[in-house]
Amino acid sequence: MDYVKSAVKKMKSKRKLLTVLLIIICFLFVGCEQKNNRDNSKYSIISTNFPGYDFARAIVGEESDFNIRMLVKPGSEVHHFEPTPQDIIDIQNSDLFIYVGGESDSWVDDILNDIDISRVKIVKLMDLVDVLQEEKVDGMQIEDNDLEDDEHIWTSPKNAISIVDKLEDFIIEIDKFNKEKYEENTKNYISKLNDLDLQIKEVVNTSKRKEIIVGDRFPLRYFTELYGIKYYAAFPGCSDQTEASAKTIAFLIDKVKKDNIPVIFTIELSSGKIAQTIAKETGAKVLLFHSAHNVSYKDFSNNITYLDIMKNNLSNLKEALN
Repeated sequence: MDYVKSAVKKMKSKRKLLTVLLIIICFLFVGCEQKNNRDNSKYSIISTNFPGYDFARAIVGEESDFNIRMLVKPGSEVHHFEPTPQDIIDIQNSDLFIYVGGESDSWVDDILNDIDISRVKIVKLMDLVDVLQEEKVDGMQIEDNDLEDDEHIWTSPKNAISIVDKLEDFIIEIDKFNKEKYEENTKNYISKLNDLDLQIKEVVNTSKRKEIIVGDRFPLRYFTELYGIKYYAAFPGCSDQTEASAKTIAFLIDKVKKDNIPVIFTIELSSGKIAQTIAKETGAKVLLFHSAHNVSYKDFSNNITYLDIMKNNLSNLKEALN
């Protein structure tokens, strides 16, 4: 166990060193292009992950004066992201930089401390809502009881509403000329989020079950907390583990059989091996519950939205609870 702790410390140290080197490269070799080197007719919003990107996109609407970019590439593992020198330049040259603030964004603080952000509005999403800590439930596999603040705050539509409402203020500060447009877009979008919340409540309240099994990481703490759903899962939400122990798998198999659970959930961009193993032993069906942390390249190219993802989740949840 001491070896594991030592290895983790070395990995974090190497990651921090790489971040520092990237900043040095940015300033010495790239020269950190100034604002006037980009298209001055557009404002720039950069989000480290999909929810911030999509919420900003909903607020500004189509044909806006904003260029919005998602820093993490579609389909990639967000928890191991490392910024490039160009990413650092783009952050410094942006008008609004949105990041989550959890473990997957651990590189952000080092960069923000070492670049000029005097003209950049910075939004840390975890500062906009009440944060919950990951928890250990029966059967869950956790190394050293290492639980983090759960960063997947947007899985609660109520949190999404709070985030959108506050992002609107930052966007209006940047572009006051189009204030009424952004206010109208935000109003319409929050109305859709409220409708989503009501639909989920109706499904949960009218279902015979209030329990789900996730044969994967569990990035859905805010969702289950909001709707009063009991859960069992292989790992906590920010875990790097992908191979569950025989003990954990056996526990989940027994739980599925005992509680007559019809669906095993897996999350996006996962191999799904654990869920498939449980399904093979129990006859349960494997379905996706998408946390929206990142999306596939195909979905991104097809302009999938947070609302699209959550509506698909709702359909699968209905099947799981009935």
